[in-house]
Amino acid sequence: MKLLRYGPLGQEKPGLVDKDGKVRNLSGHVKDIAGEAISPEGLKKLAAIDPASLPIVEVERYGACVSGTGKFICIGLNYSDHAAETGATVPPEPIIFMKATSAIVGPNDDVEIPRTSLKTDWEVELGVVIGKHAKYVSEDEAMDHVAGYCLINDVSERAFQAERQGQWTKGKSCDTFGPTGPWLVTKDEVKDPQDLKMWLEVNGHRYQDGTSATMVYGVKYLVSYLSQFMSLHPGDIISTGTPPGVGLGQKPNVFLKEGDIITLGIEGLGEQRQLVVQA
Repeated sequence: MKLLRYGPLGQEKPGLVDKDGKVRNLSGHVKDIAGEAISPEGLKKLAAIDPASLPIVEVERYGACVSGTGKFICIGLNYSDHAAETGATVPPEPIIFMKATSAIVGPNDDVEIPRTSLKTDWEVELGVVIGKHAKYVSEDEAMDHVAGYCLINDVSERAFQAERQGQWTKGKSCDTFGPTGPWLVTKDEVKDPQDLKMWLEVNGHRYQDGTSATMVYGVKYLVSYLSQFMSLHPGDIISTGTPPGVGLGQKPNVFLKEGDIITLGIEGLGEQRQLVVQA
């Protein structure tokens, strides 16, 4: 299934995409794409619904594809070719940092360049959405706790991230720095999360053209690894890193400016489009 949320900010309704690509309203069955609705039992119930029985809706705005996200966990330098372009070495264990949940926006909402920003950058990433509580799970058990996948633009302010004191979080958590969606694609529709084409363009120029095959630490490993340090709850998102082609990796560097248009996509997970504006 392709699950989604649509409507004005703060008033989103749940929906799904039918086989013809039409959006259907799920409000009569679930309150939101969150919590119990994305548990294994909840997804089984949704899968049993005949999409043709649901009202067709016209979508003016997609919201983030999942609600109730308690943790937005990011993995740094998780693509060998991206690490190489930034001059970094692949870490012996995953680099973990948090992105504030207040950064989450819809997939086509504007991206704001923060005040005093010098180096706002882009990152196309595969997002993993947790559907079942996970604590101390093995790699063999990891996928039992995954609801599905989504597309994420891990927008980053590199000066805030690396040139100011402290951790990466403040360079990753600015408002609008987490476009998520358009869909939560359930795991049964993704044959292999470690073999997905992914791309990102700015003003029509393709900067990122990679594949999740170069991911160092895969989905199963990451879910298991993270669960050794913290409980994962339904709605939590793991953003798994980016392939090469970020602005910081260009020679000379290229960063976002007001009026830019960002477009990005991952095979089977949909596409995003954002206008860059000044905060």
